[in-house]
Amino acid sequence: MGISDAKSQKNDDNYLLVTKKKLLLNNKNTLNLEENPGNGGPLINTLLDSMRASSPTRRHTAAGEDFNHISWNLLHPSALSSFEKIMTFSEGKQIVVFLDYDGTLSPIVTDPDCAFITPQMRDAIKNAAKLFPTAIVSGRSRSKVYDFVGLPELYYAGSHGMDIKGPSIGSKRGNEILCQPAKEFQPLIEQLCEILSEKTKRIPGCIIENNKFCLSVHFRCVDEQRWGEVAGEVKSVIKDYHQLRLSHGRNVLEIRPAVKWDKGNAVEFLLESIEYGRSNNVFPIYIGDDRTDEDAFRVLRNMDSGVGILVSKTPKETLSSYTLKEPQEVMRFLQLLVDYRKRVIWH
Repeated sequence: MGISDAKSQKNDDNYLLVTKKKLLLNNKNTLNLEENPGNGGPLINTLLDSMRASSPTRRHTAAGEDFNHISWNLLHPSALSSFEKIMTFSEGKQIVVFLDYDGTLSPIVTDPDCAFITPQMRDAIKNAAKLFPTAIVSGRSRSKVYDFVGLPELYYAGSHGMDIKGPSIGSKRGNEILCQPAKEFQPLIEQLCEILSEKTKRIPGCIIENNKFCLSVHFRCVDEQRWGEVAGEVKSVIKDYHQLRLSHGRNVLEIRPAVKWDKGNAVEFLLESIEYGRSNNVFPIYIGDDRTDEDAFRVLRNMDSGVGILVSKTPKETLSSYTLKEPQEVMRFLQLLVDYRKRVIWH
């Protein structure tokens, strides 16, 4: 559902709300729970294979790997070395910055509660937000991401874009912006969090994270020999909830409401909320490292404006146009954006 399909209305608290249509989804990153009746063996095996594919535990060197890396870099060049070219594309347009959190602003860490950004990264984001509308779009809960970043002048989209709030300072309409298309699922997510926490407590290293409108099952610290147990417990809990969908990322399983809303929809909503939704004079820049960020990259490609930047050291299938290797390079890119904008203003 794009923004054009959404209906906006004000509630009693003067927030901008978005109503939605619900439907079960089925794509290459989603396991349809209705396709595996019976004891669940096929689903568990499929899920385990997906976990292994998206979360490699050891590095293999294959013949031709260096060549593949070079050819991939030709298709997705560095956003740092291509910075002036990107700015040429943005000339005469309003830049809007969208940033994923984990793996983009902070490094991927063992304990998800310790994914802190550096003071230097916070300064880079703060300085960018002074010049460009800036949003954090994350699978984490909005409140947790806000606690990590701590900048009230930003837009925050948590729960993979299902919980959006505008800035509390520095914006005339920021406090009016609120989008929660899966709000009715919050009690169910809380219930499943309690159940899964109890069922997986016997599996060392398994962490269940309640992200308000979605649930993350972290298995980064679980022995690979026990990943099947994680998959089995997750399947046993959600097999009867056909209003949920299960997807996977790097060392994490995601349980989400089966509503057609993702990070791409969040980008569309935010652009429209700040009155750039149908403008030809906007240049969105989205930076992210995860599979879920591909939905945002797809939106930018369909808009035929702006650029998607993937954060990755290794080649992977992506709809992004450019790449950065790590959070340190993301920080440098933000600093270059600020410097570029100041040069334009001074001249």
